[in-house]
Amino acid sequence: MAENQTFDELKTPGAVFFIFGATGDLARRKLFPAIYSLYREGKLAEDFAVIGVARRPRSPEEFREDVKASIREFSRYQAIDDNEWTGFVNHFEYKSLDINNIDGFRELREQTEGLEERFRIPGNRLFYLALAPELFGSVSFNLKAGGMLDGEGWNRLVIEKPFGYDLESAEKLNEQIRQVFQEEEIFRIDHYLGKEMVQNIEVIRFANAFFEPLWNKQHIANIQITLGETVGVEERGGYYDHAGALRDMAQNHMLQLLTMIAMEPPSRLLAEDIRDEKVKVLRSLRPYLTGEEVRKNVVRGQYTQGLFNGKTLPAYRQEDKVNPESTTETYFAARVFVDNFRWAGVPFYIRTGKRLPAKTTEVVVEFKSMPTNVYLGQKHNLEPNLLVIRVNPMEGIYVKINAKKPGSESEIQPLAMDFCQSCLIGINSPEAYERLLHDAARGDSTYFTRWDEVSSAWSFVDHIAKAWREDSSDLASYPAGTWGPVEAAELLEQDGFQWWPVNGQKESNVVWSVNNN
Repeated sequence: MAENQTFDELKTPGAVFFIFGATGDLARRKLFPAIYSLYREGKLAEDFAVIGVARRPRSPEEFREDVKASIREFSRYQAIDDNEWTGFVNHFEYKSLDINNIDGFRELREQTEGLEERFRIPGNRLFYLALAPELFGSVSFNLKAGGMLDGEGWNRLVIEKPFGYDLESAEKLNEQIRQVFQEEEIFRIDHYLGKEMVQNIEVIRFANAFFEPLWNKQHIANIQITLGETVGVEERGGYYDHAGALRDMAQNHMLQLLTMIAMEPPSRLLAEDIRDEKVKVLRSLRPYLTGEEVRKNVVRGQYTQGLFNGKTLPAYRQEDKVNPESTTETYFAARVFVDNFRWAGVPFYIRTGKRLPAKTTEVVVEFKSMPTNVYLGQKHNLEPNLLVIRVNPMEGIYVKINAKKPGSESEIQPLAMDFCQSCLIGINSPEAYERLLHDAARGDSTYFTRWDEVSSAWSFVDHIAKAWREDSSDLASYPAGTWGPVEAAELLEQDGFQWWPVNGQKESNVVWSVNNN
């Protein structure tokens, strides 16, 4: 984002938004509410239109009712009065389309041109493909063949993860898309990059004089990134059993968080400069090239039947559409090293899993402990200082320091200074898809993944996946509702560390002194 932007520059330019997969879950839960929020906040003017595209037959009236039901259930804004709602929803149209039928795309072009004339839209078109990745190439080719890219304005393609299944399939997919769209027209979405506290990482690091000088191997002992889910695979059993935690979460969300934490300060706060620094981190990841290296540094697990909050949870192999003999991992943890001058020797511990006790995304920066020969350290077991960035579900940060206990003789206790952003903003905190749709329409690619980011991440992950294919005997188990296999804890214990409590769970001996809850 450029500096000193005016409000008008932050408004979304007039465009037609095409939602391919408009009857699907992503559109209903995220995309329609995001568009409505942009409209309510004045970021969408009257020169826009939305065309929902899917194979399922729908009349325009039925589609608008679907949009209304979506807003009622998932939007952070409640529907406004009838007149204003009608003004908003009249911008929505629907097209039943077989994506392999070029004639259907020609009909879509005629429908689009009518809407552009009606709402005085200057020919800008944004294509959001909420579809399976294997369809991206076909849709791109038929958009071109059907004349959908011949408008007077810009064309942009927004595509969801997963981008391929491995590096080879990602390269093939990218080659197909690049035959139609230029790299600067492609917006590969990772919704974690749209989250408030993920974007705040840059500000916390680079706008505070007491963090950046300490942000290196001289002062940081380790960094932990946790992305926990309480749910199982739900209705995604067929997909998940093919993907697993490594491809579903680690290759994208977790490595993107790692790049935001580890990147060097960009020379300018411009999209390409920021993404250049992220790519340097991914290229600096120490690869695990042998099965022995993978087993030493990576833990994979699968949940078994467990009990949580008095409820019996099924094992992964008992889930719908999952192979009863599946060796797919539902838990992934790894010790990762960024082999550059800033981070050489500092372990990054990352973990993600399903059926964990808490839904959370959190980054913990553990600073090195004070020397034991300091006089206080001789008398007390000092806790390490922590900086914790809470991304989800409660947004905020806290810093844990050591301080004298009031009224005592030099007794030390951990003290946490806590800032809860969600407590201040509440449900009005912008949702990730709002930010990313807004950015894509304005051509701001800062928080989208560039091809060299995707390929570098796949290159790192593919070595791990290859080792697992050759030998799946290291698959550990953990009861549903627990924090994963014991091997994940042992991974840190080997280095003299431990996983820190997550999601605001307070250590019993910590005093929470500043908390705006």
